[in-house]
Amino acid sequence: MDALYWSIIGLLFAGAFASLVIPILPGVLFMLGGFILYGVFYSFDPFNWFFWTIQGAFVALLFGADYIANIIGVKKYGGRKAGIWGSTIGLIVGPFVIPIVGILVGPFIGAAIAELLVNKKNLNDAIKIGFGSVVGFVSSVVTKGIIMAIMLVYFFLII
Repeated sequence: MDALYWSIIGLLFAGAFASLVIPILPGVLFMLGGFILYGVFYSFDPFNWFFWTIQGAFVALLFGADYIANIIGVKKYGGRKAGIWGSTIGLIVGPFVIPIVGILVGPFIGAAIAELLVNKKNLNDAIKIGFGSVVGFVSSVVTKGIIMAIMLVYFFLII
């Protein structure tokens, strides 16, 4: 039974990391689900209030990393609210329209089009803002990957 339990827990952790490149996956829920299933299958004893406080702080950081990186990436290159919204919409729609590369092309196109249409930016500025949205997304992925790795290492240290 151990192999089955660990396989399920491992799949949840893998799903959490897969959410870095497939943004529609609920990575935080997969990570927390792995912790909870460990408790159900084995024991909740290692999970004291300190563990949940630390993990809760990391969850807040995960949500914040997405939002802040997108804003910084777009605003650093001259974008405004429309560019942020366009980038977010492109991030969600892009992978469905253009599989695999849509994760990068979607935010770029979304931010650029939004800035062109809403803020009446010229093409060069819109392209720079689109590039900024990709920089923000990539930095968000790296940051979230590090945070999730720390969460997982902490989990394995206490069990």
